[in-house]
Amino acid sequence: MNGTKHTLAEMRELIRAMGEQDPEKMAAFHTLLVTLRKGETLDRKVKELIAVALAVSSHCTWCIAYHVREALAAGATDEEVMQAAWMAVLMGGAPSLMYAGVAMDALEDLRGEQDRWQGYP
Repeated sequence: MNGTKHTLAEMRELIRAMGEQDPEKMAAFHTLLVTLRKGETLDRKVKELIAVALAVSSHCTWCIAYHVREALAAGATDEEVMQAAWMAVLMGGAPSLMYAGVAMDALEDLRGEQDRWQGYP
C-alpha cells in the first residue's frame, strides 16, 4: 500500500473529478452517504465497522482507507476495526485476508490523527 494518506488524497481527487463530470449523480451519492450516517437503529460506529467489513470483502483499497478512518473517528478501537475485517475474511476467504492487511496498514497509518479529520471525504 502506498500509504493511507496518499490513498485518501487519491480518493478525494477521483471524487472531485467525477463530481465535475456528473455533479448531479455525485450530489445524490453524497446525500445518500450523509443520510446513512445519521443515527437510527445502528449508531455511526457500528455502521462504519460494517462498512470496513464490506470494504475488505469488496477488495476496495480506497473504501478501506475511508471507512477505517471514519470508524476511528466514530470511536472504534483498533481491535473493533480488525474484528470487522476478520469477519470479512471469514466470509470472503484468502482474498479478503489480504485486504484485511490493508485495513491493518490503514490503522497504523492513521493512528493518532483522528483530531485532524474533517468533512467529506
